[in-house]
Amino acid sequence: MASSPSSPPPAPPPDFEISRQSRIFAALSKKVIDLDELRMLAAQGVPDAAGVRSTVWKLLLGYLPNDRSLWEQELAKKRSQYAAFKDEFLSNPVETARQVEREGNNNDNAEHVENGLLHRSEVTQEEHPLILGKTSVWNNFFEYTEIMEQIDRDVKRTHPDMHFFCGDSSFAKSNQESLKNVLLIFAKLNAGIRYVQGMNEILAPLFFVFRSDPDDKNAKFAEADSFFCFVELLSGFRDNFCQKLDNSAVGIRDG
Repeated sequence: MASSPSSPPPAPPPDFEISRQSRIFAALSKKVIDLDELRMLAAQGVPDAAGVRSTVWKLLLGYLPNDRSLWEQELAKKRSQYAAFKDEFLSNPVETARQVEREGNNNDNAEHVENGLLHRSEVTQEEHPLILGKTSVWNNFFEYTEIMEQIDRDVKRTHPDMHFFCGDSSFAKSNQESLKNVLLIFAKLNAGIRYVQGMNEILAPLFFVFRSDPDDKNAKFAEADSFFCFVELLSGFRDNFCQKLDNSAVGIRDG
């Protein structure tokens, strides 16, 4: 019985494909990148190699400046800023309340001298900064509880066909957590919009591309980079998000 013929070797990429990829690499290698040229090349598709897609997206979304010499400085600044956002908006309310209490106790122990005598400040319960501070912490937490629950439900439904986002692996759960962090921080920084269903679907491709960057340092900061690119992307069509459509499939108005 004759053996079955082997599969033919894959066809080489067309000459224009090689040329297009070469032009993208050449455009990215310039000291000051021509964004119009890059946009034109990217409109035909961006090769998924050597982190090119990640870099192109960051440039065209305005996250990276077109001057390559400023990249390192700008990335360090933005990533540090995102870390501060996480500390401020994602902190455990129990720990935050304890911190407020510690600071309040330090202030209560302060004494001052008046007419040669030591005095302690007397503050009514209603005016006590410790009470007001702890109340503010918990009010802020409960204000966003419903939004947090909605984000959690939507993130768990994001691309159920991809192991990158779904499943019981620590990797998938870590990626889900990053999506939730970005969406919640965005909601808290944008009180006029907060969170609308469908935002998770816009964020997911950004995070997937940035987290898959072969450069380990860039992949490590995929959450921070995704946040700022997500903000830039939404700024162009934020009015299309309609909270009245939150119970629909996507929460986005078509036109």
